[in-house]
Amino acid sequence: VGQTLAVETESGTLQLPVIADPAVDPSFGTGVVKVTPAHDPADWEMGQRHGLALRSVVGTDGRMTAEAGRYAGLDRFECRRRIVEDLRALGLLEREEPYRHRVGVCYRCGTVVEPLVSRQWFVRIQPLALPATAAVRDGRTRFIPKQWENTYFAWMENIRDWCISRQLWWGHRIPVWTCEGCGETVVARDDPTECPACRGAALVQEADVLDTWFSSALWPFSTLGWPERTADLARYYPTSVLVTGFDIIFFWVARMVMMGLRFTGDVPFRDVYIHGLIRDPLGQKMSKSKGNVIDPLGLLDTYGTDALRFALAAFVGMGRDIKLAPERIEGYRNFANKLWNAARFVLMNVEGAGSAAPAVADTLSRGERPPDAALPDRWILSRLERATAEVREALDAYRFNDAAVRLYQFTWNEFCDWYVEAAKIPLGAGGAAAERTRGVLLHVLERLLRLLHPIMPFISEEIWQAVVAEGWGAARAARFPPSIMVAEYPHPLGTLLDDAAEADMGRLMALVRAVRNLRSELNLPPSRRLAAEVFAADAAARRLLEAASELITTLARIDPLTLLDTPTRPRHAAIETLDGIELYVPLAGVVDDVGGELRRLERELAKVEDELGATAAKLRNPQFTEKAPEEVVEEVRAKGVQLEERRAALGRSLERLRGMEA
Repeated sequence: VGQTLAVETESGTLQLPVIADPAVDPSFGTGVVKVTPAHDPADWEMGQRHGLALRSVVGTDGRMTAEAGRYAGLDRFECRRRIVEDLRALGLLEREEPYRHRVGVCYRCGTVVEPLVSRQWFVRIQPLALPATAAVRDGRTRFIPKQWENTYFAWMENIRDWCISRQLWWGHRIPVWTCEGCGETVVARDDPTECPACRGAALVQEADVLDTWFSSALWPFSTLGWPERTADLARYYPTSVLVTGFDIIFFWVARMVMMGLRFTGDVPFRDVYIHGLIRDPLGQKMSKSKGNVIDPLGLLDTYGTDALRFALAAFVGMGRDIKLAPERIEGYRNFANKLWNAARFVLMNVEGAGSAAPAVADTLSRGERPPDAALPDRWILSRLERATAEVREALDAYRFNDAAVRLYQFTWNEFCDWYVEAAKIPLGAGGAAAERTRGVLLHVLERLLRLLHPIMPFISEEIWQAVVAEGWGAARAARFPPSIMVAEYPHPLGTLLDDAAEADMGRLMALVRAVRNLRSELNLPPSRRLAAEVFAADAAARRLLEAASELITTLARIDPLTLLDTPTRPRHAAIETLDGIELYVPLAGVVDDVGGELRRLERELAKVEDELGATAAKLRNPQFTEKAPEEVVEEVRAKGVQLEERRAALGRSLERLRGMEA
C-alpha cells in the first residue's frame, strides 16, 4: 500500500497507485480490486477520497473510447468478449466462473446501463433537509401510520445532493444560460438579454431539463398563484392531508416538505396518509409481465363503482396491502342492492304521506325526540348516534376500514334487518304511530346517506335527491343544499342516545335470534310458525315482554306467544335463558320425522368433527404455523372457531331431539 505501479496498457504506460480503503472487503476473493472511478458510483466515491484520475473508456454511445487503445470503437459487449479471448491467447486467463452481481438496467427496455461521469446540475440538499426533518420530528407534519416516519428519517439523515438535470426531449428547461463570449454562467427567472460579466448578448440556455420531481415538489404552492401572495394560497396552503404510497416518500413527499419550508416558511400538509398496495389474490404485486393485473374498468362494469369503492375502503387496513380478489367485491354489490331496496321501502311509504312525517324528521334533526317514540324508534335513533360518532372518529383517525365496516353493520344489520322489519308493524296499523315511523325512517335514511357519501358517492347522491324531493316535498326541499356533496357531514346530536332503549331492544333481539337459530338448527322453513312461552322473573322484563309481544311474534314468527307467571317448563321443549328471560319452544309435533332428522344431524356432526380434526392438526403443525403466511394461518384459526360453534349448535339440536325420542 502506498506504492505506484507502472502498468502497460493498450493506451500506454499507466502509473497506478496502490491504496487501502474501508470499502474493500479483504475476505472476499483475493481482497484486491481494481478501481474505475469513471464507471462505478462506489469507485467514484473511493476516487474522490484518494484523488484518483478519471479515465472514461466507455462513451455515451456505448462504444469504447480512445482510452481503450486498439479496442476503441468496439461495442462494450463485443469488447468484453475480445478481451477475454486475448487474455486466453496470451495465457493470462487463470479461470472463468459465474458470478451474480447487481446490474443496472433501463426500466423501460431492459438495456444494461453503464455509469458514466458527466456534467450535471445539483441542488445542495443539506440546508433543505435539516428543517424538513425537524418539521416531522416536532409534529408539524405527521405520518399515518406513524412507522413510516422511520422511512422518512432514514432517507433524510443519509441524503445526498440532488441531481436535478435530465437529458430528455421534454420538460422544464433549467433556467441557466452560458455566455459564449466569456463562459459566465447566468441563473435568471426571465430570459437574460446580456451577460452581466462581459455585456455580451450571445447567451445559450442549458439544454437539460429539470427532474420531474423538482417541479412536482413545487406543486402544493405553485398551483395556488405563488410567488404572489394570492387569496387561494392563503386559504389552501398548507393543506390538511396528502394521501400517497410508501414508494414515493423520498421522491415526492420529502421534497415537497423541503420546498414548502424553503419558499413559504410552512409545511405543505399537516398529515401524510400512507396507503398500501393493491395486490392480486395471492398477495403478489400486479404486473403485466406476470399477467396478474386486474382491470379496474372490468370490475366497475361487473360490480359497480360504489361497490368497488366500498370494498377497497373496507379492505384498506392501516398501511396494509390489499389482496384483491374480484369475488370479494360481490358482497359489497349486494350491500348496494340492500341500500337501494331499503330506500325504495322508505320512499314507497312516505310518498304522498303529508307533512307530519317530514315534521317529525325535522324535529329529530334538531336532536329532539318525539315524546311518543316507540322502543324500536328510540333504539334505531340511539344506534344511529353511536354509528355517527364512531364513523367520524374513524375517519378523523384515517381508519377508513373501521368507518366502512361500521357503516356496513349499521346499514345492513341494524337499519335494514331490524328497524325496517319492525317499522312494518306501525306502518300497517296506520294513524299517528305510522306518521311517527315515517318520520324516523326519513331522518335515519337521510343521515345515513350523508354518512355513506364519501365512500359511495353515486348511489348516495341518487337516493338522497329522491328522499329530499319525495320525503319533504317541493316546498320543504328548497331549504336543502342542491347536492349531498355540499351538505353538512353528520355529527352526533347526543340528545338521542338512549342506553335503556338499546338494552331493552337488545334483550328482545336476543330472544328473536334464539327462535331463528332453533328454526335453522332443526332445518325448519322460515315460514313455519312456532309456539313459544316466555317467563321473566323481574317486573321490568315482564313489562317489556308484554309491551313488545307483537314485535316479538312478528319478527320471530311465533304464534302464539304465551307469557308465563311461573317458570313451568314444557316436556320436549327447547329451552334458552337470555338475560333473565326464559324461552321455551315446545317441539312436539314440530319435527315430523324425528328419527330422520337425528340421522341427518349425526351425519353433519361427524363431517364437522372430521373438518375440525384436520384443522386442529394443521394448527398443531409448526411447519404450517411458522412458515405459512400470517393471513393464511389466521384464516385456518377462524375456520376452527366457526367449526367449534357449529359443533356446539349441532350438539344442542341432537340433545333436544333425543329427548323427544325417549
